[in-house]
Formats: sequence, structure tokens, C-alpha cells
Amino acid sequence: QVRLEESGGGSVQPGGSLRLSCAASGFDYSTYCMAWFRQAPGKKREGVASISSRGGRTSYADSVKDRFTISQDIAKKTIYLEMRYLEPEDTARYYCALERPRPTSRCGLLVDLDFAYWGQGTQVTFSS
Repeated sequence: QVRLEESGGGSVQPGGSLRLSCAASGFDYSTYCMAWFRQAPGKKREGVASISSRGGRTSYADSVKDRFTISQDIAKKTIYLEMRYLEPEDTARYYCALERPRPTSRCGLLVDLDFAYWGQGTQVTFSS
């Protein structure tokens, strides 16, 4: 059974930093794509960043480029999201996701329907 567990959310001041982690288990794919998505109250879920286990290729939403960095520890099946220069607009629940196996990965497209497995999410909020 695939399981994804996020951690690291919390309250932060504008301009601050946070590091999210997502530990995955229960699968044995030779290559895979994992990603971070987020959803703010009243808004659609949006892709934030993705990373492929094959070569570590990454992709980012324009809104977080140059501020967020996704990375992975393949041995631990864990991905991370380093978030810097956080803005109030980054307030959301952040979800980790694993792409469903497919002949050709669409990892870089960050389309949520391509991801079959999801964690429960971790909340990022701002304090004044």
C-alpha cells in the first residue's frame, strides 16, 4: 500500500523560510515522479514543483521559481521542498503526490490528474 506522509509545515512570517518533507513507502517502481501541490482556501489545487527519480529533473510553477527548491533522497524515497522568501500568497495546504506509473512520464507538466497517490497535506500559514 502506497503511503505518503508530509511534515514541516507551520507558521512563518513574510520573507521567512520553511522546509517540507514527504516520506513515501509501499511501492517499488524503477523510476517515478513525485511532486508538491498546494491548495489555498477557495482556490484550485495547483502544482508547485516536481522531481523525477531518473536524473533528478525538476520542474517549478512560475510563481515559486527562484524561491522554492525541490530535492530528493532516493534511498529514503523522500522528497523535500525548501521554501524561501515566503509570501502571504504562499499560504496553503501543501500536498505530496506520486505519479501513477505510465510508459512516458508527464512529471514536468504538474497535472494533478496524473498523480494517483496523495498525502494528507501539511499547512503553511503566515503570522504577522
